[in-house]
Amino acid sequence: MPYMQASSTTVFVTGATGYIGGRLVPRLLERGYRVRCLARSATKLRARPWSAEEGIELVEGDVGDEAMLEEALSGCAAAYYLVHSMDAAGPEYRARDMALAEGFGRAASSAGVPRIIYLGGLGETGEGLSKHLASRREVESALGSGGVPVTVLRAAMIIGSGSASFEILRYLVERLPIMITPRWVHTESQPIAVRDVLHYLVSALDAPATTGKTLDIGGPDVESYAEIMREMASAMQLSRRLVIPVPVLTPRLSSLWIHLITPLDASIARPLAEGLKNRVVCRNEEAARLMPHTCLTIRQAMDAALAERRAGTVETAWSDAGIMPGDPSWAGGTVFVDRREVTTSASPAAVWASVSSLGGERGYYAVDWLWRVRGIIDRLTGGPGLRRGRRSAGDLRLGDALDFWRVTDIDPPRCLVLSAEMKLPGIATLSFEVVPSSDGSAGSQLAMTARFRPRGLLGIAYWYSVLPLHGIVFRGMLRGLVKTAADLPHRS
Repeated sequence: MPYMQASSTTVFVTGATGYIGGRLVPRLLERGYRVRCLARSATKLRARPWSAEEGIELVEGDVGDEAMLEEALSGCAAAYYLVHSMDAAGPEYRARDMALAEGFGRAASSAGVPRIIYLGGLGETGEGLSKHLASRREVESALGSGGVPVTVLRAAMIIGSGSASFEILRYLVERLPIMITPRWVHTESQPIAVRDVLHYLVSALDAPATTGKTLDIGGPDVESYAEIMREMASAMQLSRRLVIPVPVLTPRLSSLWIHLITPLDASIARPLAEGLKNRVVCRNEEAARLMPHTCLTIRQAMDAALAERRAGTVETAWSDAGIMPGDPSWAGGTVFVDRREVTTSASPAAVWASVSSLGGERGYYAVDWLWRVRGIIDRLTGGPGLRRGRRSAGDLRLGDALDFWRVTDIDPPRCLVLSAEMKLPGIATLSFEVVPSSDGSAGSQLAMTARFRPRGLLGIAYWYSVLPLHGIVFRGMLRGLVKTAADLPHRS
């Protein structure tokens, strides 16, 4: 695979479609660096607003492919390692993290990369670390096992619009005026704003003295989780939340509770919940000395994150890093299809604006209570439910999570394909096609197609059990989409 000629200012970024990586890349470009991005899906990378900027090179591949990595890393002045497989099912994520980090370290060494920069987790050293934080420590060592110096930035809770920590806080505080919590609610933490994390990640490149160092980064405030939750309630202009700690809530029970109340899956919530027992406070101020910067307070970080949510300007979200299922192969086996079409006098642009605003707080235009019931059932069975919402109310891009769907194809203003990530006995997609009216008028035609490939008899039974509801839900959705398009200001 040929790569463009690298210069001394070319840096390599893994996890460029993730929460931190997706924000880091444009900031590196602003500082004048060339950026070579790695992701499993180049198509998903191309959907990022910065993907066509000068100085960007997109690389599709698996971080576990050492031969590909060695070639892709060639000529780079530094490499950011922003990969973490915490969302893998079961405890094997720890072993996978180790294997991936060791392979990356070897590839970087073979390619002659001068340094690696890694974002890890804060936590007291020694015995008693949670499996999650212990895994971060192991990754630090594994990355350096190939001989390349590693700059480690250790952060605690990251507060920013769309971050996993922020979403957990927001949902718990918003929905629970009285919270029954584990004892770890009194554990101290030193949160940091996402913009400050990005400052340190970028500034490390300009500070040679950070090479090979492990640096703790955090904001100016050290507070218990109970205090942080009360701060969030104040920032959201809610009444003071009553926090009642009890000794019987295990990490497993806590993660299940987080799964039910917040958008995060239990598989992600559990390692986070386990890590909350550890005090996560900076042990020194070396990072601030080497890279001078004034960090936001907890309240300032919360206010900034909430303002971005209200303005619909969330750059990235925790759910961005989900694996792209891609268009399913419908060859072979039974495929059920429910296709519905409608003609409207609204322009294709107006219909597309209506279609692309589906989900999230907007809902699905008809019988939203049925969608909410389906979301509750999905959460109870281990799926994402509706609480993931949307990254932005007014913008969709490839790879975005949309409630319990993911955008797996989008071609504005003509086509949108959503692949279901809810718990189902089969594979489901919902697609929308917008075309100009065939009669030559200024109107348009909208087609909505549901496809379902069942797994076994249970899948077939599921399709026929929900088929009667399609007539209610899908017809209502089409009517709502058309009405909303007609009510929009004229769009040509």
